[in-house]
Amino acid sequence: MPKRILQGVVVSDKQAKTVVVKVERRFTHPLLKKTVRRSKNYHAHDENKAFMVGDAVSIEETKPISKLKRWIVLAPADKA
Repeated sequence: MPKRILQGVVVSDKQAKTVVVKVERRFTHPLLKKTVRRSKNYHAHDENKAFMVGDAVSIEETKPISKLKRWIVLAPADKA
């Protein structure tokens, strides 16, 4: 099974080797037929502290690294 890759924006880089990435998804509401936006925060592993708040990044699903981290930062979103 392929690993999921999501794109989002870094909202926090205060933790050591971890960034929090906000991923937004859009879908059409089944009854109202209106476009709805939902967002979710993911904790992602950033070994070299290369990314800062506001950076657009791609994250990839991986085995559990810690209690909250199951994702790693691949690269800036425009290069992935």
